[in-house]
Amino acid sequence: MTRDDILIQVKRVLAELFEIDSARVTPEASLYADLEIDSIDAVDLIDHIRRIIGKKVSGEDFRSVKTVGDLISVIERLTAQ
Repeated sequence: MTRDDILIQVKRVLAELFEIDSARVTPEASLYADLEIDSIDAVDLIDHIRRIIGKKVSGEDFRSVKTVGDLISVIERLTAQ
C-alpha cells in the first residue's frame, strides 16, 4: 500500500466515523486541532484501523501521532511488518 492509498483510506475512515469532510484531511492536518479528534475518538480510530490492516495498533504506536501524516507513517510501518 502506498502513502496515497493509505491517505485515501484514512479520509474514508474519518468521514465515516466522524463525518469529517475529506477535503480537510491532508497529511499536514492536526488530528486534534484541525480535525477535532478527541481521546475517545482516537480510541475508535485505532480500533477501526486495526480492523482494516489486520494488525494490532498499540497505544505506544499511536502516542507519537499528531497529524494525518504521522498516522499514515504508523500504518505504513505496521503494514510493512
